[in-house]
Amino acid sequence: MSEVRIAAEPRTEFGKGAARRVRRAGKVPAVLYGHGTEPRHLNLPGHELMLALKTPNVLMRIDGVGKDNLALPKSVQRDAIKGFVEHVDLLVVAKGEKVEVEIPVTVTGEVQTPGVLNQELVAVAVEAEATHIPEGVEIDVEGLESGEIRTAGDLKLPAGTTLVTDAETTVLTVYTPQTEDELAEEEAAEEEAAAEGEAASEGEAEGEKAEAAE
Repeated sequence: MSEVRIAAEPRTEFGKGAARRVRRAGKVPAVLYGHGTEPRHLNLPGHELMLALKTPNVLMRIDGVGKDNLALPKSVQRDAIKGFVEHVDLLVVAKGEKVEVEIPVTVTGEVQTPGVLNQELVAVAVEAEATHIPEGVEIDVEGLESGEIRTAGDLKLPAGTTLVTDAETTVLTVYTPQTEDELAEEEAAEEEAAAEGEAASEGEAEGEKAEAAE
């Protein structure tokens, strides 16, 4: 896994106003923590950080804070509308150290017609060496038929990577969509059941009125 160097500078001003000034200058407030050290507050270059974060679990070497630090992004806050990075928490890691992260699940292949693929899990939690985190894991669905299921335990993870997500968790299913006739029959049955329920409710109401009148 390659490293991305990011030049940081210490952050000395705090609060919402200071954070806005930092962002207007094209930088992003950040916190670097881990390995028993006090959290360090930094400003990172916004453009370089945005490019780095396009890689899942990117390993970053943070320069300019006393010594080089290897770090992983643990929490990224983005603007809800524009999507730009507003703040990031970075976890200090060491070579050979095991960390727990989430990696994306990518589907390859095509299921058999008329089956339709439903991917229920797009990422799984794994434990891996901090400097050897896989970018993702692929699962081949070629030829799968309707009714088949694949779970997290079916994923083939790289050597040195262990699954943290429950192995029984469903990753994907293959199903056959209902035909128009089946949908029409189902809707008719639901309408009939609703009508019967309404008639029963009206009958009960009439009975209660009769009892009250007596």
